[in-house]
Amino acid sequence: MKTYVAILRGINVSGRNKIKMDALKSSISSLGFEQVQTYIQSGNVVFQYQETSSGNLEELINKQILKDFGFKVPVLVLNEKELANIVKNNPFAVDENREAQFLHVTFLKEDPANVDDEKINGYVKSGEEFAISDGAVYLYCPHGYGKTKLNNNFFESQLKVSATTRNWKTTLKLLEMMNKNDG
Repeated sequence: MKTYVAILRGINVSGRNKIKMDALKSSISSLGFEQVQTYIQSGNVVFQYQETSSGNLEELINKQILKDFGFKVPVLVLNEKELANIVKNNPFAVDENREAQFLHVTFLKEDPANVDDEKINGYVKSGEEFAISDGAVYLYCPHGYGKTKLNNNFFESQLKVSATTRNWKTTLKLLEMMNKNDG
């Protein structure tokens, strides 16, 4: 068995695509996934399953959510090594002058074909920073994520890839849950 995390985009936002976490856990468990755990209401699911591709798991989860809840949501699945690498590669997390509450990770479904840093930099407010790496965009938004233009929709539009964003605390908690699931 291998440990994975499924990160769902766009559930329980502004009263749309509502899924209670116990119902999501039940839905995901019905796929034969084991040790299923959810974390907060934004659609984070840690589970164990036989080794397979992330794309296969994303398709299984997508179909199950459509069947059980009647709508489609983007799903991104990472294995423990992939999430650990994303956490390890955050260039902003090691700087003691940056407050963790202003750190975010935008998880990318695939690596972008073209990145126009100059164009993106035109949207950066004073104090904000971003870094694009394999599988992720790292954000430091000292004015708050709700006030930045560097949000999930912006990066999807600029990079032409599907994405979903989590704050740093949630990202670290998901990795911790995966480590415990493995242990």
